[in-house]
This record gives sequence, C-alpha cells and structure tokens, in this order.
Amino acid sequence: MEHANLVRRRSLLGGALAGAAGVAAAGTLSVDLAFAAAPYAGDTLVVVSLHGGFDGLSTIVPIGDPDYYRARPTIGVPKSQVIAGDGTFGLHPALAPLLPAWKAGTLAAVHAVGQPDPNRSHFAAMEAMENAAPGSSVRSGWLDRMLGVTGNTAPLAGVSLGDAMPSRLFAGATNDVSMRSVDTLTLAGDGKRPIAAALRAMYADAPAHLSAPAQAADRALAAVGRTRTVAAGTGYPATDLGAALRDVARIIKSGAGLVTATVDCGDWDMHESLGPAVKGQRMHDNLTEFAEAVAAFTADVGPTLMKRVTVLTISEFGRRVTENASHGVDHGHGNAMLLLGGGIRGGKVYTQWPTLAPGALVAGDLAATTDYRAVIGEVLQKRCGLGDLSAVFPGVKPTRFGLAAAR
Repeated sequence: MEHANLVRRRSLLGGALAGAAGVAAAGTLSVDLAFAAAPYAGDTLVVVSLHGGFDGLSTIVPIGDPDYYRARPTIGVPKSQVIAGDGTFGLHPALAPLLPAWKAGTLAAVHAVGQPDPNRSHFAAMEAMENAAPGSSVRSGWLDRMLGVTGNTAPLAGVSLGDAMPSRLFAGATNDVSMRSVDTLTLAGDGKRPIAAALRAMYADAPAHLSAPAQAADRALAAVGRTRTVAAGTGYPATDLGAALRDVARIIKSGAGLVTATVDCGDWDMHESLGPAVKGQRMHDNLTEFAEAVAAFTADVGPTLMKRVTVLTISEFGRRVTENASHGVDHGHGNAMLLLGGGIRGGKVYTQWPTLAPGALVAGDLAATTDYRAVIGEVLQKRCGLGDLSAVFPGVKPTRFGLAAAR
C-alpha cells in the first residue's frame, strides 16, 4: 500500500504540495508528523530513524567487556574518554550535549536490541523494521497502526517533512502529507492561481469518496498555518536534523495535539573511516550533530511539555563487532537504542548483555537479546496509553525493564 496517501494516491492534487517528497531534492532526512483527535492523552512520540546502520557499540560503549577492545584496536572508544561511565558501559564523548539529560534521569539506553530475523540489506531491513509485523499478512507501517488505535481523526494524520521519501512507518490508511518544512507547505502552483479555493469549490457538492482528499488537504494547510504562528526555537545546529526537530518542537508548542513525529536522519553507513573518538572523525562529528540537535529540541520544548514527550531512536541494524581494514565496521545485527523524555527512567543502560566473546556472537555480530519492538511496546503502553499491543506489533510483548514510568 502506498504511504503518501494524500499526495500520491489521491491524484486530484496533481503533483501535490510544494516541497512534497515527489518534487524534493535528494537528501538524508524526512519527518513524519501525525495529529490526534482530542481523546488522545498520551505522550507525543518522536521516532528518530538513524538510517544506514547505526553503530551502537561506538555510542553506548561496553567498556567492561574486554573483547570490545580486542575487536576494535583502532576505533574502540577508550575507557578514559567515555562519559557517564559505570564500569560496564559509557557514553561516547560526542554525546556530551545530552549528558545533562542523562544525569537528570531523562535519557536512557537499551543495548543488544534488534530484529527477530537478522538481515544485512539496508532496504529489506528497514522495510521490515518499519512494517514490524514479520510472519503476518500486515503490510502497513507500525506508526500508521498506532495512530489507528488512538482513533486519530485530526486534519494532519501524518506528514513527511524533508528531502527523503515519505516514511513507510506511516504506510496504510492514515492520511499523510509531504513537505520540506512547516514554513514552505503550500499547494503546488498556489502562488499563480488560487488552487486551494478552486479545489474547495470543485468538490463542495461531490460525494464524500471524491471530496475527502481535497477537504483533507485544505484542513491540513489550515492546521499548518496555525503552527506557523509559533516562533521557531533557537540553539539548533545548522543541519537537516536540527531544522526538522525545530519544526517538530513548533508543532508541539502550538498545542495542535501531535501524537507522533518521525525524523529520518541518515549517513550512519560507516564501512570506512569511522575513526577514533575525536573531533574531525566521522562517527564523532555525526554523533555531535545528533546530540546537539536533540539537546536543542529538549530545551526548546521546555521541561513542562517534555513531561509528555518521548523521543526514541531506531536503526535497521547495528555494525559488526570487529573493525575492518578500512577502520570502519560492516553491516551487523545487535544495536543500541536511545530514549529521552520526562517519563523515561534514565541515567542507565538497560540490557540483557550477551557479551562480545567469540562464542556469544551471531555470525560475528552482537547478539540481539531484546526485540526492538518490545522496547517500543513498553513506551506505547506506559506513555502512550495503548493497552493491547497486538494491533501494532502482532505477537510482541513489551519489555519489563521498567524504563518508562506509567502515566
């Protein structure tokens, strides 16, 4: 099923909204936003998709596992450089902008997570992660299913913002719109002739199945227009991720009833030159940009609203344990997730650590002892108010780590 329902499937928009994914330049970032009807009272869930295969072993460093340093003699993060180390794990020093959140207990990590069926193909692994229903006939994205459970009926059910294609996380029945940013969304060609007004007139007396797409587009434009009255926050890095999270914060602050936002941030496929943990090296600099953007988002939203926001990261797979000859790491399996928010019990790493001993690896990879869907499931139940997870993640039970406080 196509994801960009409002933009592509409903061809009456004829090429759609300016800045839609179909006319955007190639890039590594997209954002999807969904608004809920009044009954939803859970957290706003912000999903940051780290496309390319995020290296969790560089980010949440297993400093207490000697096999980590044997496997990564040139790119391993030394114990002396980690921050918030507890003798078992430590954070990559580039995450310093998020250290206050870690110390405040609002930032946590889950290690050794992954998909139930390891897959080292970017496309196949991400498609499986966003569908999140292996072995079933379900073909919609798990955020689309989550929104269905919440009973979302508001005008902006889902929005893809940025230069990448709309996320498959929203593939399904929920309406969605693609745009580069809150400030640039408009109907294509609307500056030359009043297309929005023409659509309203054209479909005013049409049957619902014909008029619904045009009416949905009109309502979406009106909702985004209200969001534009909220001033953009400051302190964000001049990156695609920073710009996207700034728009997410504006929507949250507008009180529009945002249920979920997905931000797609790429460039984690580091087969070569991952580098040591110092400025100027690829992993260090990417993590710095990530941490600065998320820290700015947290400050922008503010402590009161952040009590009802949960941010979490996902990636299609982790990286191999052993570094390669190019001082990088190839596609792997087990990975780490980061979770941030007022309802997160942070300042620690949650895991069933399998160790990096050769006999504990899965085809040379960190074993995934926790299903990533179970981690999200705990958040959905405790922070978003979803009871039975089967409608979102068929056959999955939530983790019992206690990483999220019940609302």
